[in-house]
Amino acid sequence: MQISHVAMYVKDLEAAKKFFQTFLEGHPNKLYHNKSTGFSSYFISFDSGTKLEIMSKPEITDEDKNINRTGYSHIAFSVGNREKVNEITEKLNAAGYRILSGPRITGDGFYESCIISIEDNLIEITI
Repeated sequence: MQISHVAMYVKDLEAAKKFFQTFLEGHPNKLYHNKSTGFSSYFISFDSGTKLEIMSKPEITDEDKNINRTGYSHIAFSVGNREKVNEITEKLNAAGYRILSGPRITGDGFYESCIISIEDNLIEITI
């Protein structure tokens, strides 16, 4: 068994699509839009075969995303090596995204950084 995809709601669908394309080399499909409900989505595919669905609809709300909450915490992207972790982290930092931690070796031995990304969602960049 494997996870088919992960999905997240966003307020600004086009900005989210651009984020995943620009910083994480994602490849979006054609926009799906349901005219009767206002629901829209993109599937962002990554070279590994992993998919992320980003979705939006008119009535969604953007609640405070306290990092010490229950539920999904972050999405981690494995980029292959330390140099790539460093490169992507610096690119995100230069673009104004807040680096929460790293790049660093974590207590359990992972080399990673954690970024507060599009619409305050956490993204980990790891080997």
